[in-house]
Amino acid sequence: MTQANDAALDFLLSRRSRPAKTLVAPAPTRAELMPLLTAAARSPDHGKLEPWRFVVIEKAAMARLAALTVQAGIRLGKSEEDISKARSQFDLGQLAVVVVEVQKESAKIPAIEQSYSAGAVCLALLNAALASGWGANWLSGWASHDRQFCQQAFALEKNERVAGIIHIATQKTVPPERPRPNLSDLTTWIPK
Repeated sequence: MTQANDAALDFLLSRRSRPAKTLVAPAPTRAELMPLLTAAARSPDHGKLEPWRFVVIEKAAMARLAALTVQAGIRLGKSEEDISKARSQFDLGQLAVVVVEVQKESAKIPAIEQSYSAGAVCLALLNAALASGWGANWLSGWASHDRQFCQQAFALEKNERVAGIIHIATQKTVPPERPRPNLSDLTTWIPK
């Protein structure tokens, strides 16, 4: 039997994402980010395909991504409000990690399991950042699902898509707790 890790369980029972708009400098350095990426890479990965990779967006790249978001929004006919909201994650961003889902050919591992693995990496990175004392938030949005934007912004290949954009920096405020699901409404027990 493995030994309980009460501190880890306490963290998971109380973890709370920090709104990206409340994250300020400083952001993790490259050296500080590497253990977080290492923790994320320990996510479940059926078949050891590594169906994901990381693209780190540093502060200097944020303005270029904000401009690309505006271009994409105009091309897609988005409202000014939608464009403004989508670009704000880059206007305000200090550092973000794009978790890129990489679909790989496999006779044994279905595509959906590869998607699940990329999602697990997003959550593991988010939790690693929070556990390390950083503020962090997992975002996506319409721009991250637009093929042309993703190719221009992140050089994605045809078999790749954005699983999530994890913003990581210093939290300037702690958000209030939010309502959580009622587990009795979401849980079915099969006793026999």
